[in-house]
Amino acid sequence: MTGNMAHLTLAFGLLGNIVSFMVFLAPIPTFYKVYKKKSTEGFQSAPYVVGLFSAMLWIYYALLKSNVMLLITINSVGCIIETLYICFFLFYAPKKARMESLKLILLLIVVGFGLVVVLTQFLASGVTRGVIVGWICLVFSLCVFVAPLGVLRQVIKTKSIEYMPILLSVALTLSAVMWFFYGLLLGDFNIAIPNVLGFTFGIIQMILYYVYKNKSPIISEKMCNCEDKVADQKLPEFRDQKIIDVVKLKTLLNVDIRPVFPQNTHNTKFVASKHQALHDVRNCTIEVGA
Repeated sequence: MTGNMAHLTLAFGLLGNIVSFMVFLAPIPTFYKVYKKKSTEGFQSAPYVVGLFSAMLWIYYALLKSNVMLLITINSVGCIIETLYICFFLFYAPKKARMESLKLILLLIVVGFGLVVVLTQFLASGVTRGVIVGWICLVFSLCVFVAPLGVLRQVIKTKSIEYMPILLSVALTLSAVMWFFYGLLLGDFNIAIPNVLGFTFGIIQMILYYVYKNKSPIISEKMCNCEDKVADQKLPEFRDQKIIDVVKLKTLLNVDIRPVFPQNTHNTKFVASKHQALHDVRNCTIEVGA
């Protein structure tokens, strides 16, 4: 029985590695959009920074344990991939988003992880150190599953799924199932418990995706107002130009032009009439509507 349990544990651990690798690759379509548009737009770096921090914690936790080598393999790969995502995000992010991301990296990766390592090394020892780090890993694993939910408010508000990658939701759900059974078979509840909520959050994201998949996105009211203002500014200019053209045409049509007769007796009258018409054109007043 013990041999069978060991084989099952290894099987779920390997499946967990495979599916977790898919989780790490799931944001690739998102970053392809960023590359095409040369802008991060509404995307956020928080899920990737939290993911990197969580992977680093799990490596530290696995180093304190003796039978969780599969945690080290997948989280080492995760650290590399998440770092690449963050660098890519920082390259295309606007200045404000870049500064916010750098602050989050400094807070979690440098200060947060540094404090965890230093405090547990100096204030705890042996089994106690592993228990403390395990609880910290549990909490931040929940943060990894919750982080993609930050876009749910935007999805519900705009009725658009543009910024909610469905592949990530599916991969997270499958990963949660595999790691739950891996932790359960190992008797390590620091691994099993977070994945219960991970499965739940993944299901919620997929439900919202299919609810709003065919919905028409709501256009921002501010954007509509801006378009109306532009139209209002262009309309008077066009209307005034039209009025000016009509008045000019009417004025020209009212000019009294008479035929030229060959007789010398009529030349004087024609010249006088012509001069009078030109005088009327010069003195006419064009009224333009406001």
